Amino acid sequence: MGRSGDKTAPDPQFQGLVLERYAGNPHAIAELGERLLVGRDAPQSIADGAQLIAEAAAQGERHAWCRMAVLAASGIGQPQSWAGTFAALERAAALGDAEALRQQVLLRRIGIASEKEACDWLAAPVAEAVHDVPRLVRYRNLLSPELCEHWREHAAERLVPARVHDARGGGLRLDPMRTNTGAVFSLLDTDLVMQLTRERIARAAGVSLAQLEPPEVLHYAVGETYRAHVDFFHPRLPTFADEMRSKGQRIRTCLVYLNDDFEGGATEFPKLGIAFRGSRGDALVFDNVGANGLGDLRTLHTGLAPTVGEKWLLSQWIRSKPQRVA
Repeated sequence: MGRSGDKTAPDPQFQGLVLERYAGNPHAIAELGERLLVGRDAPQSIADGAQLIAEAAAQGERHAWCRMAVLAASGIGQPQSWAGTFAALERAAALGDAEALRQQVLLRRIGIASEKEACDWLAAPVAEAVHDVPRLVRYRNLLSPELCEHWREHAAERLVPARVHDARGGGLRLDPMRTNTGAVFSLLDTDLVMQLTRERIARAAGVSLAQLEPPEVLHYAVGETYRAHVDFFHPRLPTFADEMRSKGQRIRTCLVYLNDDFEGGATEFPKLGIAFRGSRGDALVFDNVGANGLGDLRTLHTGLAPTVGEKWLLSQWIRSKPQRVA
């Protein structure tokens, strides 16, 4: 099953019209490509969007090369290629793109400066069983401190009140059961470092990268909580049944602790008698459904409030189907 808006090839006539209209303006070409890529204020066409970004890069638009690195890492608009990813980042840096240069410094610091080093790092880490059925697994040091800080820095200025899925009206809404804040990242908000993180999570969870929802960084101040809830969708509820038909069930959840300098704030599974609290960089991956594919109520869990300090998590929900590029 392909992703929504994912044609096999760009439209030559449309491409020609765009290049004629924006001749000599690669920045505008890249901007239109980005809008088409995610369907933002334009009909979504991944193939056309990716082609326009590639054209802008070929014309020397340095930030378009950063986008090319993300596309190569995520396999969007082209086959996934780690060689292509690092080549695009290198080109962006050579053209003086500040974002690319910052990413290079970070990646070199943690020893991921080439295709081979990336593949070695992406190899699934060792799993430690926390609970058998439903399955809860801990991965120690899934992310380095530098990567944790990278996510926190990018989320800090994007935090908004967190929402929940509306079982009756559809969409998302504010609810007193969830008082924390969060930052959701679209494809256009991510960089190579973030896509590497998502690929490592996908491999740890045993799924394809395309099954991951847009990532969300969660922030809990003292007293803020996410009361007892499940992450799967109830198919008996009409809006959730529609959600599952179009996007699939949430089969797994991955939580990565981005810091540990706080007190309290465990993830509690009351039906299992488990209160999990990871160290910085640790991940907890748990199944939301049973072997029969139905939601497992034993996965009911609470994001307990920190009593001292702030809690930061990277939350990555995982579906049964490939997700729309957003």
